[in-house]
Amino acid sequence: MNNLDSYPPILRLPNNQSQNLHDPNDKMDPNPIQDPDPIPIIDLKSLNHKKLDEACKEWGLFRLINHGVPITLLEQLQDLTKQLFSLSFESKQEACNESPITYFWGTPALTPSGTAITRGPQNINWVEGFDVPLCQLSQFQHHLPSLESMRLLLMDYATHLSRIATTLFEAMAKNLELNLKSTKSYVSEKTGLVRVYRYPCTEVGWGMEVHTDSSVLSILNQDDHVSGLQVLKDDQWLTVKPISNTLIVNLGDMMQAISSDIYKSASHRVKVEKDIERISICYFVFPGDDIVIESSKYNPFTYNEFRAQVQKDIKALGHKVGLARFQLNQDC
Repeated sequence: MNNLDSYPPILRLPNNQSQNLHDPNDKMDPNPIQDPDPIPIIDLKSLNHKKLDEACKEWGLFRLINHGVPITLLEQLQDLTKQLFSLSFESKQEACNESPITYFWGTPALTPSGTAITRGPQNINWVEGFDVPLCQLSQFQHHLPSLESMRLLLMDYATHLSRIATTLFEAMAKNLELNLKSTKSYVSEKTGLVRVYRYPCTEVGWGMEVHTDSSVLSILNQDDHVSGLQVLKDDQWLTVKPISNTLIVNLGDMMQAISSDIYKSASHRVKVEKDIERISICYFVFPGDDIVIESSKYNPFTYNEFRAQVQKDIKALGHKVGLARFQLNQDC
């Protein structure tokens, strides 16, 4: 796992050449508050609608317990992901040449064609990963044993995560008293994707800079032993500690828009560690192609329109603007 040949060349820089990505205009304390576990806990087996509503309004993120995903499956995914990342950089590139899986590094942002946007060493995120569109998993088999094993595990995992996303979204829609024709269309199975991430060891820089997700919901299976995820709460950064057999759910931009800003899209970032790598596996789900997001705060838009605007802004400005582009009575 520590073999430099397994990393993309741009991530093989010595620590003293790494770039500090801290924004000089960011006045917030860069050192997160340490707390036993400040993150709200939601029990999926006995779902408390009031607690869920409070977590969505105040945090945009919560820890999910009794989620029904076998712990053996979570552990197998983590172990296989580590094996996959330990392959040589060239092997990982070649393995994804003729498959729907995209291999990326330096940024998780993808162009509409599925090509990773590659950044230079001055502004990279210290991360590499695979982007896996779940609706295409059953349509291919891979000659690389680790990728084929990953494909089979993810097919099982996707079934569980789709169930969780649907259950949570239906509860949120009920709390918000939304009149939606089909709640499942807002967390469509065919839009689900998984990104697996590896964050290398480095002394300076961020694994992922401050951002919000574009999804309705993002569901994270993070490394049981290595922390790194931080969430912004009341202008302070809190570390989301790794706790075995729990999942972290955060709301994305689509959920904030659907709720007319009653619920929040969680701002978060990933800190890298000096001496240990971190692995995480995140499931993202989006509205179906024909779903128009209608809100009292935003002009009507589809997720495809939102995604296209995000990619346009990343290319032109170097960063995501997001929901501000769709606000009512704005000129940007």
